[in-house]
Amino acid sequence: MPPFRRWADLPPDLLCRIGDRLDLKCYASARGACTAWRSALTPPSPALLVLSDARLCPSAASLPSRRSFDLAAILTGARVVGSSNGWLALSIDIAIYGGQSLFVLFNPVTSTEIILPPLIYESKWVSKVVFAPNPAKDDFAAAAICDIDRIAYVTAGARRWAVLDPVHIVPGDQLADVVYHDKGKVYCLTRCGDVLLLRLPERRRRKPIIDEPGPSEPEAPSPIAEWAPGLRARRGQYHQRNLRMICYEQLRSRDQTGPSKLTLCSEAFIPFRRISMGLLEPDLNAPATVEPLLPDGNLLFDPATSFAQPYNTVSAFTNAKNIVLCEGILYQIWRNASCTVTLQLPGGGHRRVSENEILVLRYYPRRQPCWNAVTDLGGYSVFVGRNNAVSMYAEGVPGLRGNCVYWIGGRGRDQGMVFDMDTGRSTPCLPSAGGIPGPLQSTICWYFLSDIVNSSNNSGGRRVYQTRARSRAERAQDTEE
Repeated sequence: MPPFRRWADLPPDLLCRIGDRLDLKCYASARGACTAWRSALTPPSPALLVLSDARLCPSAASLPSRRSFDLAAILTGARVVGSSNGWLALSIDIAIYGGQSLFVLFNPVTSTEIILPPLIYESKWVSKVVFAPNPAKDDFAAAAICDIDRIAYVTAGARRWAVLDPVHIVPGDQLADVVYHDKGKVYCLTRCGDVLLLRLPERRRRKPIIDEPGPSEPEAPSPIAEWAPGLRARRGQYHQRNLRMICYEQLRSRDQTGPSKLTLCSEAFIPFRRISMGLLEPDLNAPATVEPLLPDGNLLFDPATSFAQPYNTVSAFTNAKNIVLCEGILYQIWRNASCTVTLQLPGGGHRRVSENEILVLRYYPRRQPCWNAVTDLGGYSVFVGRNNAVSMYAEGVPGLRGNCVYWIGGRGRDQGMVFDMDTGRSTPCLPSAGGIPGPLQSTICWYFLSDIVNSSNNSGGRRVYQTRARSRAERAQDTEE
C-alpha cells in the first residue's frame, strides 16, 4: 500500500476549495494548523463589517480573499462603537434599567459576550470605545470618548466606569478619536489636532473572596461595623448588575426566538453568594492619568506652532481626524469631510482642499513644528474609522495596497474607501461591499481577526502572524509581568 501523505501535503488548490466552504472560525483555525496551510489560504483580514437591511446577521467582507463570511447576529438596536482584534464594542439601550446604556464586548465569530460595568453617562454622547486585546470576563480594560471633552475608562474588578474630569483643550475644540496602544496607553486626538495620552492602570486579575461566614464559623465581632454602609451600597451594586444581566439576556433571547415577556421574581435581585474583592479594597478603578503629548504641557495647544505651514491653516478645515501608530510612530489622518474649499494662507498664496482629500501627518518629537505631512508610509497602509486604528504592511497581502489610507464614508450609504497617497485619489476598495446580496448595505467598521497582529502598533517591525497558542503564551507572559 502507498504510504499515507501528511495533511500538510494537500495540494494548495484543493485546500483553497475546501476553505471556500468553511465559516470564519473554521477558516481561521485551518490557517493556524501549519505553515503550508497558512501559505495556501488567503488571510481573511482586513475585512469590512457589512450589515445588510435584508439580513439579520452582519458579514465580514474580506479584502484579500474577495469573499464574505457570515458572523453571529448582533442584538437588534445595538450600536457598534468600537472594534479590535475580532471583538466589537456594542452600546445597547435598556429602558427598564433606569434609562442607562449597557456596553458589551462581543465576539461575532465565537459568540462570546462580556458585559461591562455600567457607565453613568448619556449613551448618545459615547462616540467610540477602545479596549485591550484578548479581553476576558475577569481581565479587560476599556476607554471611551464621552461628550466633547471627557474620557471614561473601566478595568476588570471595578463596579462602574470612571469618568474623568474634562480634559484640558482649547476653547471650541473637542475629542475626535482614540486608539489603544501597548499595555494601557490610550492616545486621544482632538479635532484641532491636539494629542493627549491616557495611561490606564495596570491590568491585574483579582481573586474573589467569599466574605460570607461558614455555617460553623462564629459570628465576627464588630470592628468592621464602620464598613457596613459601604457593604450595603456594594450589595445594591450587585443587585443592579444582576438586573442588568437579566435584561440583556432577555433581549438576546428575544432576538433569537422572538418576543418574550420579561418576568422578574424576588430572587432575581438577590445574588446567590455575596462576593467582594476584599474589605479594604474598593470596587473602583485604580487611578488613571491624562497628560499632553507635547513637552510644553502647561501651555494650551496652538496649531500655529504645532503644524508646519500650510497645515496649521488646513487643520481647521479637515473636520474628520484619526490617530494611528505605524512602526511605533504616531500619525494623524486628516480628511475634509465637507465640500471643496480654497484657503487664503496668512503668509500669502492659496491652498485648495478638495472634498474627501486626505492628509497624513507624522509626529517628530524633536522638531518644531512637530507635525508635518508625509507622502508615503513606508509600504504600510492604515485603517481608520470606528475600529481601533490599525497599520498593516501591505507587501504579500492579496488585495492590499501599500501607502494607502483605508477609510469609511463616501456619498450615500457608508462604504469602504481607499485613498492612494501617490495619486491623491479615493476609490471604493470593494465594488459592492463584499459582494453580499441585498438591495441596501452599510459598512460599519474595519474588522481584523486576533490571529493577525501587527507589531507596528506595539514595538515596531513587520507584519506578524500569530497562532492562537502563541497568543495565549504571550498573554500569560504579560500577566506575569
